[in-house]
Amino acid sequence: MDILFKNDDFIFSYRVGGILIQNGKILLQRPVNDDYAIIGGHIASMETSEETLKREFEEEFHAKIAVDNLMAIGEIYFTWNGKPCHQLCLYYNVHLLDNNIPLDGIFHGYDELDNERINLDFCWVSLEDLKNGSKVYPLELIPHIIEPKSQIVHFISKQI
Repeated sequence: MDILFKNDDFIFSYRVGGILIQNGKILLQRPVNDDYAIIGGHIASMETSEETLKREFEEEFHAKIAVDNLMAIGEIYFTWNGKPCHQLCLYYNVHLLDNNIPLDGIFHGYDELDNERINLDFCWVSLEDLKNGSKVYPLELIPHIIEPKSQIVHFISKQI
């Protein structure tokens, strides 16, 4: 069971994201007709954030990863289906353990949320494109991906 609480007025989301950089490019996900986002998902009850991240990469496109260091913690406020959402997200650097995915271009996969299938494009985007304004959510995380810090970063993203 995902740690995702919804009521008539509000949503709380506990999520984890993986920063996978290879050959000067980052792997991002993009729902059809939407902007880029960091790959990851909701943490399940009694599952560690690292376990969730490994599971999400395996489920979404059959890739095995190793989780490296915790890079950032984000408090993110945005509108989700017309309701205010408060999301807490942990971001880890990760690396591939296998070569089961294309290492360039775009490939397809999917995720499920509330028993609904969401088709996703997985895209390798150059760090140079990120620097030049490619839209990736959360926007406040991008400077820390382009120029990583030696300590864990905390950021707040208010999109509402």
